[in-house]
Amino acid sequence: MFDKTLAELAQGLENGDFSSVELTQAYLDRIKAEDGKYNSYITVTGEQALEQANAADATRAAGNAGVFTGLPIAHKDIFCTKGVRTSCASKMLDNFISPYNATVVNKFNAAGAVTLGKTNMDEFAMGSSNESSFYGPARNPWDTDCVPGGSSGGSAAAVAALLAPAATGTDTGGSIRQPAALCGITGLKPTYGRVSRFGMLAFASSLDQGGPMTRTAEDAAMMLNVMAGFDPNDSTSMQKDVPDYTADLSKPLAGLKIGLPKEFFPDDLSPAIAQQVQAAIKEYEALGATVKEVSLPNTGLAIPAYYIIAPSEASSNLSRFDGVRYGYRCESPVDLEDLYKRSRGEGFGPEVKRRIMVGAYALSEGFYDAYYKKAQQIRRLIKQDYVNALNEVDVIMGPTTPHPAFKLGEKTSDPVAMYMEDIFTISLNLAGMPGISIPCGQTEGLPVGLQIIGNYFAEQKLLNVAHQFQLATDWHKQAPQGI
Repeated sequence: MFDKTLAELAQGLENGDFSSVELTQAYLDRIKAEDGKYNSYITVTGEQALEQANAADATRAAGNAGVFTGLPIAHKDIFCTKGVRTSCASKMLDNFISPYNATVVNKFNAAGAVTLGKTNMDEFAMGSSNESSFYGPARNPWDTDCVPGGSSGGSAAAVAALLAPAATGTDTGGSIRQPAALCGITGLKPTYGRVSRFGMLAFASSLDQGGPMTRTAEDAAMMLNVMAGFDPNDSTSMQKDVPDYTADLSKPLAGLKIGLPKEFFPDDLSPAIAQQVQAAIKEYEALGATVKEVSLPNTGLAIPAYYIIAPSEASSNLSRFDGVRYGYRCESPVDLEDLYKRSRGEGFGPEVKRRIMVGAYALSEGFYDAYYKKAQQIRRLIKQDYVNALNEVDVIMGPTTPHPAFKLGEKTSDPVAMYMEDIFTISLNLAGMPGISIPCGQTEGLPVGLQIIGNYFAEQKLLNVAHQFQLATDWHKQAPQGI
């Protein structure tokens, strides 16, 4: 049953092939047996999951079941879960038991979903490899010596290793799409404001967006149906009707106009990745799409702009973790200043400290105009590039990452090389537009991701375009050896 998609599992529950309790127990047993290899979970909520599964079976027996009733999923450990540790993979929050649920968690609970546990991630979502986690790195199921990507690396690894049929993730600069590409799964970053950020621990408030991580576009559409919608508790949430994201999946692609930005195919792009992406484009042409070159001239400025804006917002957001109210507190502080300094110095890891320092510097007097303000002006230019390109085409395509999954430890000593792994994903967060990564090939036994970008609130279109490709190919059905 582990090779079944969410949609197939929903059908199995509907048919009575198995109960939610049986399904949940099977996943819990598999996590216990296999996750030692991958470290994809921080917390497994077995007891709670079985209670939810029992309740789901009772709901189904009473004839009140919805599509999601009894389906097990995992949540990235950035979403607050009442009564369960919400650590954000940091020593700072290792002892934090959330007193409330994030809106996303509430929505899945209301839909009857079962929570298997909380997945591993980069500390406070800061990273591209899952190596900054206080609980150790998650590992890529395709090659356990390689990273699964970050920051939602645990969610991606759990889905790829069939330890959860689907999981939630968050994307600040590519943190859903990049690990989805490296682990050979489907990952969707919705339009900024489409999914509530309430109860999702903030890294960079103007960039963070929650989204689904699944094996197929159809499953992602099912997840987004639950996740999307206006939330009065979130001031960045958009008051916009939520369509049925599964309704247009079967639309043919005849007449689809695909834009290929020349900036997404630079000379230093891995030739194997370029080849796989070009083959995927050919497949789209066979499905009736046409292709034209477009330009995103300011793409090269995305990395420097992002690494000013995101750390600046992080330095402000993370000031609340001071050892006073909740979270880690140092031993025997001599005074308040000592409490603040040592709690933060001991509680945060090196990457988080690095970004707090960069952000505090960029926002300091005399540097604000030179750095932060300038970065926001560049952000506007990047957004305009996308708007101009999407006036000419329906979607934009290119590789999700410049390279396949790299070895653990390979880039930890060179932060800039690590940051460059997000070169194709970051600009989309600056623009606030939606994007999806789907598997489109392999190189040396490792997955390759195709990124599809659409206009604001065009998630329906993206899911349709992704689904049609998955009907015509089987890359999304490939599983790592031995799984």
